[in-house]
Amino acid sequence: MSAKWGMPAAVAIGLALAAFGAAQPSIPPPPPGGPTINFTVPPRPSGGSGILQPTTPSTPRPSTERPRPLLPQSINVALKVERDGRLTVAETVFVQAGKTMTRRAPLRIGSGGDRERVFTIRDPATDGNASTEITADELVLRFGEGASTVTYTVDGAVTDLGDHVEARWQVAGGWDVQVRFLRASFLAPEPPGSVVCLAGVLGSTSPCESAATDHGGVLRVVQQNLKPGNRIDLSVSLPPGTLPANARFDASSTKAGAFALTPASGIGLGALTLLVLGGFLLLWLARGRDARALATDVGPVDVLVREGDRVSFASPDGVLPGQIGTVVDERVDPTDLAATVLDLAVRNYLWISEQGSEDWLLVRRNLPDDALTAYESTVLDALLPNDRVRLSDLSTVDTKPIRDALYADVVARNWFTHRPDRERARWTVAGAALTVLGIAATVVLAVTAGHALIGLALVIGGLALILGARWMPARTRRGSVLVQQVRGLLTYLRGADPTSLPAADRDTVIARSFPYALVLGDTDHWLAISGDTLHWYEGTPANIPKFLIALTGHLH
Repeated sequence: MSAKWGMPAAVAIGLALAAFGAAQPSIPPPPPGGPTINFTVPPRPSGGSGILQPTTPSTPRPSTERPRPLLPQSINVALKVERDGRLTVAETVFVQAGKTMTRRAPLRIGSGGDRERVFTIRDPATDGNASTEITADELVLRFGEGASTVTYTVDGAVTDLGDHVEARWQVAGGWDVQVRFLRASFLAPEPPGSVVCLAGVLGSTSPCESAATDHGGVLRVVQQNLKPGNRIDLSVSLPPGTLPANARFDASSTKAGAFALTPASGIGLGALTLLVLGGFLLLWLARGRDARALATDVGPVDVLVREGDRVSFASPDGVLPGQIGTVVDERVDPTDLAATVLDLAVRNYLWISEQGSEDWLLVRRNLPDDALTAYESTVLDALLPNDRVRLSDLSTVDTKPIRDALYADVVARNWFTHRPDRERARWTVAGAALTVLGIAATVVLAVTAGHALIGLALVIGGLALILGARWMPARTRRGSVLVQQVRGLLTYLRGADPTSLPAADRDTVIARSFPYALVLGDTDHWLAISGDTLHWYEGTPANIPKFLIALTGHLH
């Protein structure tokens, strides 16, 4: 029976096994010439600093044993240090289908103090689906699906430490995915002495899972499940004189380079410098217009409107006494408000009467009407809540509503684009905020990504805003023209000859001119001209300066 069925059964079993094998997924073998590392993995050290003494396996590997196949996200690394100090490296990486792996290996590594160990990469070559990118600070290796190999040469790996030389390189590090399994071999002209193999985050002292030498004097390293970004740092001691030293050390780029002029910091600094210079240019052009208006010689402005034999007073651009002071010095002050009170008296909205030599009575003559501006009505209501008030009984007037109304008025008349007081405060606050932001950015960038000059540029920009806020805002072109006309008005007031005015209009013109003379600092001259013709004031004209001083004291 077994003889009858033995041959067919064997054939059937063989076909079944062949079909089962064909159904299993196959893993492509490493490319020709890729590193193949066959060694026994010693047990992981229980602790320690990662300094391992080379050991030899107790049982040699049988020559018939086949190498372990590559798994997805596994790496083979073959390192060989030549007698001239060159370190040649071959990295074979197997990437799962549809995936990628990228390594960013630092070429500048801190070595204590303010120095950095600097490595140089040359002669890169690829075999398979891989590419390389080399900068002054890092080596970037990119791998696509399948098995690929990258080879390159490292200069700067050997240091002469007197009683021995040391070869160092980061066997792995900066991977963007977890490395499931890594095998590395290190070959030198002489067998290694002590070995330091560290695995984990940069700066950690955790040892690698395994580092041992085989019978041929080859150091072999094994590490599983290396997390993304973690590194394997290998330092091998060799007998003195084995290799020429080629290590290079530079000043730390983290400390010295944080304020170095890099392309990024240069662009940021240049852009902000252009913005600051552009802002100051615009401010200079606008202020230059004002400066020319103040410096140009201006003749007297004709403020007299003649209609036949009659003459009346008309200020330039219809400006009122209180508005003049605000446009000229860009702020509302008590003198502007006192001039407004006098102008209201001249225009018959209130009457001023001396009550002894140290007190005055203010009497309302007419209610506010459409002929008054908003700020003039506010002045009249604030000063005279009732029909009459003694100046001595008047408490300090709340001038904030008056100031707000007057600032709004000069903006509405297009002498300013914005309120001068708030615009200056707004730019000052913005400059202070930018300065604080710049200081914070400088500190953060200095201790992290570098390019700290960008933060310093923000600080400079903030200080420039604070400085420029003193001259903000510039008047409009119409405001600058008005300033020039006001200078002409002052020239007229200082040279006016009342005798040239028609007798019928002389008192009116003198009275209308007096508040303007007050705000422009020519009070004494116009008091002398006025004489006893002040219809709005009952008392001795010589006491008007005392009245103005007392009034101003209530308008702060």
